Amino acid sequence: MNIIKSLGLKQVINGSGKMTSIGVSTASQKVAEAVKEGTQHFVEIEKMIEAVGQVIAQETGAEDGCPTCSASAGISIAVASTIAGENLTLIEKMPNSEGLKNEIIIQKGQVINFGGSESQMIRLGGGKVIEVGSSNVVEYEHIDEAINERTAALMFVKSHHVQQERGQSLETMLSIAHKHHLPLILDAAAEEDLKKYIALGADIVLYSGAKAIEGPSSGFIAGKAKYMAAAKKQYKGIGRAMKVGKESMAGLVVALREYHNKFHDPEEQIKSMTIVCDLLNEINGLRCTVKKDDAGREIYRAQIKVNAEKTGITARKIYEKLVSSDPAIYLRHHFLEQGIISIDPRTLRSGQEKIIVHSIKSIITGENRDG
Repeated sequence: MNIIKSLGLKQVINGSGKMTSIGVSTASQKVAEAVKEGTQHFVEIEKMIEAVGQVIAQETGAEDGCPTCSASAGISIAVASTIAGENLTLIEKMPNSEGLKNEIIIQKGQVINFGGSESQMIRLGGGKVIEVGSSNVVEYEHIDEAINERTAALMFVKSHHVQQERGQSLETMLSIAHKHHLPLILDAAAEEDLKKYIALGADIVLYSGAKAIEGPSSGFIAGKAKYMAAAKKQYKGIGRAMKVGKESMAGLVVALREYHNKFHDPEEQIKSMTIVCDLLNEINGLRCTVKKDDAGREIYRAQIKVNAEKTGITARKIYEKLVSSDPAIYLRHHFLEQGIISIDPRTLRSGQEKIIVHSIKSIITGENRDG
C-alpha cells in the first residue's frame, strides 16, 4: 500500500531542492533498510549515541560528534553545550540561563528564518542573542567590541538564506573567537562539504542529516571533544524534548558512510538545466539562465525570470498553479517578488524536468488558466 495515497496526499515533483516543507530528500535503499532494521531492535541509546558520534568524527575529521533529531535541534543543543557544559544542575535549568555566560554573538544579516527562527533556536538552548552590525554592513569592530564577560560563543550561519551584503567572513569570525578563547558555532545545515569547516578550525559545526547527506530525518554536530561531550549531556536536559531515535541514528550512519562515494556531477546539472532553459526561452516573456547556487555550492539551477507584462501572468501565479496541480510541482521561490522562480535538478527524477517545462508552458499559454 502506498502510504502517501492512503492519506489522500498528492504526489510531489520536487524541483525546489532539499526543502524541509516537502520532505527534504529521498533515501537510498541501504539507508531505508538501516532505518527499518533500527526500528526492529532494542539498543542502549546512550551507547549508540556515543558510537554514532565516532562515525560522525570519522566522516568529518572532528574530534567527536553528536547525533541530533534535526539541524535546528543541533543549534539549541550546541548553544546549551557552551553555556551549561556538562554541569547537570545547569543542564536541567536550560533554557533559563540567567546569571550565566549566555550571550551568543551573531551578525545581524545572519539572523535568518529557515522555516523556523535562528534566534529562537538559540534561545531554546539558553542563549541570549546579540545581533551586531546592521543587515547590510558588519565591521570587525562590531563583533570584537560586543565580546564581554557574559559572552558564551560566536555564531556563524552558512546558508543561501543569508543576504548579508558586507559581512565578516567565517575566517574572521574564527580569528575573533579564538583571540578571546571562545568557541565558534557554525550552522552549516545544508552544506555539502563535511570536512571543510572542521579543518578551518570551527569548534562546533552542525549539519542536517537529511539534506546533502540524504539520510532520514536527523542532524548531527561535529567538533571539539569537550563540546561534543557537553552536547551529548544535553539529552538529560532540553535535548530530551528533541531526542533522536535509534532508527534515525541507524539510517544516519549508513548515509554518512555512503556520502563520500556520492557525486552529483555539476556538468550534468549544467547540461540538463541548459536544455530546460532552451525550451523555456522559446516562450515570450520568459528569460531562463543557468545560475550557480547563491551560497557558493556546486549546484546549478535554471533561473526563470518572468516578465508578467508579456506572459500575462506573474511568477507568483505560475508558482501557485504549479503547486495546486496534481502532481504538485514545487520550484524554488525565494525571489518570487522579483518575478523569479528556479528549478533545482538535484531532486528531480528522470523525465520530471519535461513535466515541469510542459506545465509552465500550459499555464502561460492558457491551457491551465482559471481566467
